[in-house]
Amino acid sequence: MTISLCTDPTVVDVLRGDRAQRPRRNTTSAAGLRAQLEDGIFAITGDDAPATPIVVRPSSLRQPIAATDLSLSSLGLLRAALVTQLLRLRCVGVAIENAFDDAIEAWRADAGDALLAKFERLDADDRARLATDVVAHDVTLSRALGALSSHWMARTCVRASQRLAGGRVVLRDVVDLTMGAHNAGTAAVVLLDVTTAPLGEGAERTMRFHALVETLRTSIVPLRTATFSTATGELWSRDVDAALLTRSADEVLGAIRELWSLR
Repeated sequence: MTISLCTDPTVVDVLRGDRAQRPRRNTTSAAGLRAQLEDGIFAITGDDAPATPIVVRPSSLRQPIAATDLSLSSLGLLRAALVTQLLRLRCVGVAIENAFDDAIEAWRADAGDALLAKFERLDADDRARLATDVVAHDVTLSRALGALSSHWMARTCVRASQRLAGGRVVLRDVVDLTMGAHNAGTAAVVLLDVTTAPLGEGAERTMRFHALVETLRTSIVPLRTATFSTATGELWSRDVDAALLTRSADEVLGAIRELWSLR
């Protein structure tokens, strides 16, 4: 499902969907997916063990690894980090008075040293440009997100790590917003990625990766995975099923194969 959001329906409306249409909770697919990955990894690596684990992240799926641009602009990285902070603040009901200042204050508490140093080195013009950019993206986010009920168990920046092949491969993930309970009788967990870039093919692979790692982590298939662009106001949402998860496992194995060849 692809939706260009203005105000209605909200991101939350789309993610939660119609409760009456939710499938039964699936607790059986995780074992098969893990076996698919383990067998695929052995076919790639055999008994060889790399000096350090092969790590697959969402960035490994967004574009071919050999073409990955590691020189993203400081302003782009900072914008993404600050918009993520604004999402976290809005999800816990914090009233935003000044999007840029509030995001900076919250972000400084857990910013990495390298990214904080990038911010401190910005001149006045770049800092003003960043502030304007963050405010514009927050306007899109605030209009589209919608209200979150405390009953939905919203969790922000949920980190996950899954070891495969005896630790030779590690899947690492961070989901910007997770909602729903794992112990419901029906599928109830939804995953949302928020990006400050326009959506593209890489966003689809990232959505699938989030669903795969969540399934491996909890042994429960999530209901839905989605990504929202604060650059365009566009929301992509996909119901999670066996075909989506199998495709993601194949994509992960493709990334492992490429990383293995580059080691």
